[in-house]
Amino acid sequence: MITEILSWEASGALEKSARLIREGEIVGIPTETVYGLGANAYNGEACLKVFKAKGRPADNPLIVHISGPSQAEEIAYTNALYYKLAERFMPGPLTIILPKRDIIPSEVTAGLDSVAIRCPVHSVARKIIELSGVPIAAPSANKSGMPSPTTAQHVYNDMNGIIPLIIDAGACDVGVESTVIKITDDSIMLLRPGAVTPQMLSEVCPSVTISKAVLEELKEGEVAQSPGMKYKHYAPKASLYLVAFDGDEFIRLVRERAQSENCVVMCYDEEISSLDGITLLPVGKRNDIKEQTKRLFDLLRHADEIGADVIYAHLPGKSGEELAMYNRMIRACSHRIIGG
Repeated sequence: MITEILSWEASGALEKSARLIREGEIVGIPTETVYGLGANAYNGEACLKVFKAKGRPADNPLIVHISGPSQAEEIAYTNALYYKLAERFMPGPLTIILPKRDIIPSEVTAGLDSVAIRCPVHSVARKIIELSGVPIAAPSANKSGMPSPTTAQHVYNDMNGIIPLIIDAGACDVGVESTVIKITDDSIMLLRPGAVTPQMLSEVCPSVTISKAVLEELKEGEVAQSPGMKYKHYAPKASLYLVAFDGDEFIRLVRERAQSENCVVMCYDEEISSLDGITLLPVGKRNDIKEQTKRLFDLLRHADEIGADVIYAHLPGKSGEELAMYNRMIRACSHRIIGG
């Protein structure tokens, strides 16, 4: 199969992507979070192609993307809290898990009786959904377990020869996947952190609980209710270590390791001058969490491109905007933490 990359601005590009999706093919599509691998959510066979293309375990459910919050009525049983959250956060990087209607095949939900729903804010993603005329099931457009793609080139690197088309709309604005929550009556369970933080959610619903799986590994046999919960995710080929030390201690440790290892260091911009002679991947300014999050997956992929064996990075905090980065990085490093 020849994989084509088309700019979203190219004549007929979006129409072609929509036609392919209607015909049961899968297409790389941009969103504000990461690039997705889109299929007709009503077509179980098409969704199975997504699992095959990614090498994704069959018990890892997909997220269904809709063009507007009210489209959820077609595929799920909504409630008052859903619409309160939709009013505040949709379109946007929030996924809500609801009881599913029978129109959604079990291939999409990994056999669960619930479905994960998201309305992206990205105008190109929503246009493709509208032109397709169907909701689109779309996990991240990467090989399963690898860092998620935040550019069309990342998708091409993973999916060349596997999918027919990738729509290029530039780099993603957020850089990590959406926040995933499950709502029950008047309460929220956070299953995967993202740009919509627990603090933001609590402004709409006072009862917000963070699943233990956000910070820890699922136990043997425990069912994954959300993408990104059960398996090793987001991992580069290089061994990633998170360093709990800061300041001079961080600099001393990585300088010592760099003398004997083929390593790269993901450092703050303020540390660059103190780490001369070491291969660096600057993540942004120390307090610019949005920029650090946006760069994360691109830097992990770049470390592999330059042939690093080991990556050292700062251990993020567990609160506010840092929670999403902490969640991704502890899974990417298989919980290897130095000094924690």
